[in-house]
Amino acid sequence: MSGKKQDPGLVESLRLAAVARRFYDQGASKLEIADEFGISRFKVARMLDAARESGIVKFEYHLPAPVDLVLSEKIRTAYRLDRVLVLERAPEPESREVARRKIGTLAARLLTEIITPGDVLGLSWARSVNAMTDAIKSLPRCPVVQLCGVQAGMDMRDRSVETVSRVASVSGGQAYPIFGPLVLPDRRTTETLRRQPGIAETFGQFKNLTKAVVSIGAWKPEESTVYDALDEAERGAIAKRGAKAEVSARLFDADGTPMSTGLAHHVLAISAEELLAVPEVIALGYTEPKAEAIDAVLRSGMVSTLITDAAAALPLLKLAEARPPA
Repeated sequence: MSGKKQDPGLVESLRLAAVARRFYDQGASKLEIADEFGISRFKVARMLDAARESGIVKFEYHLPAPVDLVLSEKIRTAYRLDRVLVLERAPEPESREVARRKIGTLAARLLTEIITPGDVLGLSWARSVNAMTDAIKSLPRCPVVQLCGVQAGMDMRDRSVETVSRVASVSGGQAYPIFGPLVLPDRRTTETLRRQPGIAETFGQFKNLTKAVVSIGAWKPEESTVYDALDEAERGAIAKRGAKAEVSARLFDADGTPMSTGLAHHVLAISAEELLAVPEVIALGYTEPKAEAIDAVLRSGMVSTLITDAAAALPLLKLAEARPPA
């Protein structure tokens, strides 16, 4: 059978267009149209379908941001999320830096619209989150809480302390930074630092978070700063246990189940349980190599809003179809 659209002919096209115009442009009900045209309302429904399928009626959506509405809705429905924003595919291939900037701009626009003075906002470290903070021009006054420590080797502008400070300066709210490394050598050092007054105060804010912006990392080279910070033996051992994704230094397996590993005891970061308790979590995850990691984190139930790109969204849909989320 040919996949081509069938031409209904001039006479039938005019009839289909007339029915479609009454329904879509003039707001008539199917029952009203059925009475006018002397047909059943079921026939009206079939004619509206035929008008769309034949191309007589075409829909265009003009959004105030470069979002692929169809992909966004498919992923939102598949994973039962509150919102999904899929960045439109660019006509020409783009660098990861350009994609990151666009993802950050989308996140900034969303955050500017949904943050209220009653919120307590948490931010994890990620270059995409930094791109978001660069694009934020205004924000209601609210506390801004750092969710994890500073990743060694990053320049000052890219560190999470500076990210939190920049957003707090825009908001005018209080900043709660973590002046300490993300990955520490052992559990004892981690527990000692967590008791330090400034860090303890920030950790005490985790229970008050109402919204958080996090980045999804994949447990593979160059797709997670935490992965890259560990030695080869530890990375491999964690991978063998089934780690697929990382959010704020917390690991998740393919089913979205938080993992308990040795890493959990030597990072300065919000716990998986505390993240799962935040009422609204906005997750930034993009590019095709992160699709499996995004799928894993969405299955955890943590995420309310996903901001991604078409490169990740297409394989993500296939993962959802192959193994529907519970």
